[in-house]
Amino acid sequence: MRFGLSTGNFRTLCAHAGRARRYLVYEVDEAGTLSALAPLQLAPGMTVHDFHGRGPHPLDDLDVVLTNGCGRGYIARMRARGVRVLLTPERDPEAAIRAVLEGRLTEETMGEQGIMSCHGEAQHAGGGVGSP
Repeated sequence: MRFGLSTGNFRTLCAHAGRARRYLVYEVDEAGTLSALAPLQLAPGMTVHDFHGRGPHPLDDLDVVLTNGCGRGYIARMRARGVRVLLTPERDPEAAIRAVLEGRLTEETMGEQGIMSCHGEAQHAGGGVGSP
């Protein structure tokens, strides 16, 4: 499973994933081993907010994006590309991934915790972040 984490400084998670040009990338193998891959720096015009092309996008290779905040448009665009989006208050990348792997961060737990999107919208199960 491949995770992308929106970041501004290549160390901690940040909000505004739709405008983020930097992503930390991690891979988790079938044994649960977490490996940091090369960070991703999107070219100008390639943020999800700016990219309106129908072709491939560098984030297409991810399975899950973790971020401190994003809007519904980002969630919808990523979902259309087959990538789940999970919001977390966690700033530490590996701790955020571990929360997902341990089942402590899911679409349902985000609603229970009242995690908010960048636009102040509460995300709830059954129509919130990452719901099918």
